[in-house]
Amino acid sequence: MPSKETLDPDEEIIEGPEARFQILPRAAEQLRSISLRENDPKVALRISVESGGCHGYQYKMELTNIDEGAGDYHFSSPTIAPSNVLIDPVSLALLKGSTLDFTTELIGSSFRVTDNPQAAGGCGCGVSWEAKL
Repeated sequence: MPSKETLDPDEEIIEGPEARFQILPRAAEQLRSISLRENDPKVALRISVESGGCHGYQYKMELTNIDEGAGDYHFSSPTIAPSNVLIDPVSLALLKGSTLDFTTELIGSSFRVTDNPQAAGGCGCGVSWEAKL
């Protein structure tokens, strides 16, 4: 969890039970597999929320390395390691309580944020969503 010194003064620190983000076993296994393939236990999936899409917000995901001083929240599976997920403080306010899954479909496989209690609804294509007020 970030310290007060690493955050912008206008950013909220989410602590305790509010700083929740669940990683399902399929997603944790995929993160572990990526880490083993890259031979790097510090590989992490960075998840952020950015403005865009037809409903206001969309998820952005990219592979990165853990940077201890970055002020990000670090989540991992309690049973499957390594399974590192990093979320910046601003994005966590829009992601807290969500779940990360990994799905395999005919058109491809991908990580997906599901069950976001901060989302009011999304578009038909599933790319963007709007926040609850």
